Amino acid sequence: MRGAALAGAATVVAAIEASVDEGALHDAVRAFVAPIGYDRFVIYTAPPPGDGAVDRILWIEGDWFGAGQEVSPATYLARCPVNRHVLETDQPFFWTKSGGADHETYRVVTHPHGTGLHGLQVPVFGHAGLIGAVSFGGRSIDSSIEARLALTLIGTAAFHAAERLVGPIGVKVVPQLSKREREVIRWIASGRRQADVALLLGLSERTIENHLRRIRNRLGAASTAQAVHLLMRASNLDA
Repeated sequence: MRGAALAGAATVVAAIEASVDEGALHDAVRAFVAPIGYDRFVIYTAPPPGDGAVDRILWIEGDWFGAGQEVSPATYLARCPVNRHVLETDQPFFWTKSGGADHETYRVVTHPHGTGLHGLQVPVFGHAGLIGAVSFGGRSIDSSIEARLALTLIGTAAFHAAERLVGPIGVKVVPQLSKREREVIRWIASGRRQADVALLLGLSERTIENHLRRIRNRLGAASTAQAVHLLMRASNLDA
């Protein structure tokens, strides 16, 4: 199904984007990935930079640990340390798990093979960097280039759909910013340097830094990157 995997990705992405509830989203993902060997799924959001790899799990399905218990972000990260690799790469990567519950070994690999659980992890990025990831797993998976490309497209679409459908539960309510503050932080979130923003807005670099300092203090953020992350989560970077 190598060629078919990539050829059918656009149709699945369209179905995912049109999903009106979580059930429709899950059905669209399952229908595509089951024939290529994937029967376990995790979609999770990432916390602000420096706070780890997993924030909130939006969807988890399948027998990841052989016990059938509910998995929290903390236990999922503890049991699946390979998730930390999303902090070190901007590319999807295959992984493999071997061993029993008392001695599990995870490795990042080019092509999974042999016994054990295997999978593909797809990092998802926004304006300010990593915002979450999707992991597909199974015991006999298609790890071809076509499958990797298709699952990258599908995983990214599924992440955004899951965020939209699950809703902003647990998202910190942040103060409203002034028009100028929103203007400054939007340019920073787009990747512009402070000097560039100062030039674009006809302000001094000191003024830009003062705006950013007030934004950080108002949000209780330790860094500008964390401030951007909080505002994006609260959908407060809109015009």
